[in-house]
Amino acid sequence: MRLRSFAVLTLLIATNAAHAQDRPIGFLTPSKNIACQFSSDNGQGVLRCDIMATDALPRRPADCELDYGRAFEMSAKGAAGRICAGDTIMDPSLPVLAYGEVWQRAGFTCRSEQTGLTCFNAMQHGFSLARAEQKVF
Repeated sequence: MRLRSFAVLTLLIATNAAHAQDRPIGFLTPSKNIACQFSSDNGQGVLRCDIMATDALPRRPADCELDYGRAFEMSAKGAAGRICAGDTIMDPSLPVLAYGEVWQRAGFTCRSEQTGLTCFNAMQHGFSLARAEQKVF
């Protein structure tokens, strides 16, 4: 009986570890208006943040047939920018990054403030997102 209990416990631990790896890596702002997720593609880290509600959206470029203006992305060492996207990374299961807190991962830094969210990479490229205005730098 003991061996069987150990096998069940081992299986449960392995299952929980697998599910933990499946969870998205990122956060929500306290207002839940902005979500950010980190991913690693071919060893290159990418941070994407989506803003749900804004006071104004920029004009969609002619070469973008999807939504434009709400999604922002940058690589660990590249430039940041708005992206054309037909999906969202908004996920209510993400943890909340409280106002005044900093999130860091793989060369990315994000700071949550009551006035909005600012994220940048190791090259100091990034974006500031708030309902009233979004800036890429």
